[in-house]
This record gives sequence, structure tokens and C-alpha cells, in this order.
Amino acid sequence: MRAGRVINPWRPAWTTTRGIMAEGNHADSDTGADTDKGADAQAGGVQSVDRALQILEILAREGDAGVSEIAEEMGIHKSTVSRLVGSLVNRDIVRQNSERGKYQLGFGILRLASSIPGRLSVVHEARQVLEGLAAEYKETVNLAVLRSNYAVNVDQAMGPSTLATYDWVGSLTPLHATSSGKVLLAALTADERTQVFKAVGLPARTPRTVTNRGELEKQLLDVARNGYATVHEEFEIGLTAIAVPIFNHAGSVIAAVSISGPAFRFSPEEQPGLIEGLREAGLTISSRMGYRQR
Repeated sequence: MRAGRVINPWRPAWTTTRGIMAEGNHADSDTGADTDKGADAQAGGVQSVDRALQILEILAREGDAGVSEIAEEMGIHKSTVSRLVGSLVNRDIVRQNSERGKYQLGFGILRLASSIPGRLSVVHEARQVLEGLAAEYKETVNLAVLRSNYAVNVDQAMGPSTLATYDWVGSLTPLHATSSGKVLLAALTADERTQVFKAVGLPARTPRTVTNRGELEKQLLDVARNGYATVHEEFEIGLTAIAVPIFNHAGSVIAAVSISGPAFRFSPEEQPGLIEGLREAGLTISSRMGYRQR
């Protein structure tokens, strides 16, 4: 895994890119009545699309959910949710967990994500490195990007010592309570971080979650200075993780790669060579994305 000396903390001069979706509308102009019917049908169609997207957001955030839970959160009838979920299942966008009967995101999401060249290329270029890290350190390795004020995991490699087989791909995780999230937060400007905190706050996931803005900002300075972020049971009791940034050709942070494991056996600071190895892995992926160290 490690073939040379490439250990440099990155500098906090980062930018991020964001996509914008535009929606156009047009109506039938044959007669007044037909126009009204067309407008009504169009409004209903837009509402259905919006509700379907809300369902996907809920499943991405929660991991899985039942029809009743989704309906309660959205404030609509269960029959409406059931109809929309059925359509998503038919498209493989959502699938039903046979054991619990709840719904979760399906593989169709990955098919749609393949239309996002930037993220797809990161997944492609990182895959071999993720597998190498998982094999060397025998723990779970994740690749995450910034999306809608959360870190979303876009790929995962499982190590032989992994206790659980939970699939984090597609999961939205809080930026302030995860190692990947703190790396992505450190890449934002102070104003951008303020907007994130206004939108989602700093909720406590565990008693160890940092919920004070001032304390978190101090941690983010350390992240930028040291070139990595660690969390000890801040997202989930019993879980420790460490992450490093991935850069693009312009030197902007576009993703984070993390290693996580049970707190009782996984201690990044005490495991010889792990921090340096993870840094080097992050720089290897970055170089494949066109990044050149200065």
C-alpha cells in the first residue's frame, strides 16, 4: 500500500461545486377547459414527483422505513405512499427488505448516479485503493461526498475483521458527527458552514457528539492542519473512524475516504502506520483525479 513518502497536510483553501436542476413548464393551448385540465394534470404530476423525491430523501436519511413511518413524516395518506413506493420499486429505485418488510434504496439509484461524471469517476478511480485499505487494515472503508448538507457514502469496501455487514452506500450521515463529514466541513468556507448549521443544526447523535459551534470550529482547524479527522463514538456508540480528503485537479476537496471499526479494537492514533497509510491512499486517489502536490 505505501510505496513512498507522501505525507503533507492539506491547506484550507478549498471550494466545492454544486449542481442546479431547472424545470420548465408548458400547457395545452387548445381550449380554456383543456388548458385547465392540462394544468391540473401537470400540477398533480409535479406533486407526485416531489413526493417521490421526498420518499427517497427519507430512505436515504433513515436507511429504511415502512409505509406508515413515511406517511406520518410527510403528512399524507398511507395509500398515496404505497402507490408511489410501488412505482419506485418497479424501477428498482427502491426495494423491500424481505426480513423486516421495510423499504430501502435499491440498486437503481446507482444506475442514476452513473450520470454524474464527477462522482462516478471518483468511485471508479478509488475502488482499487479502497479494497487495498480494507485488506491491509481489515476494517470497513467508505468513500463519501458532500450532498445537501450531509455526507453521502458512494462506495464501500469491507475488511476481513468487519463484525457487521451493514451497507453504507447511499446513506446520508451528519457532517459534524462523522470523520468524512468533518473533512468535508473543513473544506467549506465559514459562511458555507454557517448555512449548513442553519439548515440541519448540530444535533447530538451520542453523548460524545460535538454540538458546540466554537468547539467544532477548533476541531476543523486541526483537521485542516493535520490532514485528517477522527471521531470516537460521536456518530454511533462503539464506532471509531478516521478520514482524509480527496482532491481534484484544481486542489479542491471533492470527497473523503474513511476507515471505521469497533472502538474496543480500532484506535487510529495507536495503530502504527495507519494515519500515514490512509493519507497516502487519499493522495493516490487524488492523483488519479488530476491532483498534483505543490
